[in-house]
Amino acid sequence: MSSDIAAEVGPAVQAYQVSVSDFDREVARVLGVGSTDLACLELVLGADGVSPRDVATALGLTTGSVTTMVDRLEKRGYVTRHPHPDDGRKVLVRATPRLTERVGAAMGPMLASAGADVLERFTDDELAAVVRFMRVAAAHQAAHTVLLRAEPPAVD
Repeated sequence: MSSDIAAEVGPAVQAYQVSVSDFDREVARVLGVGSTDLACLELVLGADGVSPRDVATALGLTTGSVTTMVDRLEKRGYVTRHPHPDDGRKVLVRATPRLTERVGAAMGPMLASAGADVLERFTDDELAAVVRFMRVAAAHQAAHTVLLRAEPPAVD
């Protein structure tokens, strides 16, 4: 690997992370939710029902704060609670058609233009390398996130 390209990787990844954060912040604004609520909605959209405990674990929250968040999102018409199919004491949180529609309106134009604006600029081999890089980088990031979770919070 050339040291020139290696020196460009970090700033390029950082610029991409900033652009994703900016986009997510604007999606949250359009939906009228905060960043933690948006993270919850992303989990719900990607599944056929998510338990509040799974949301709490994924986002590093208490189940009590997730209950409050789901109440808030339910009032906005973005999620509904459904009985768990295997355990009547539990519930699953699911996306509503309103959420799917609102997210589609917010993200649809970006996703629709991604082919022409991004994907078509690269060969299949180049895209395969990007996918491999992103998977390895994501696994590396996740491993270090686990290490940070074991650290106590700062006390000032």
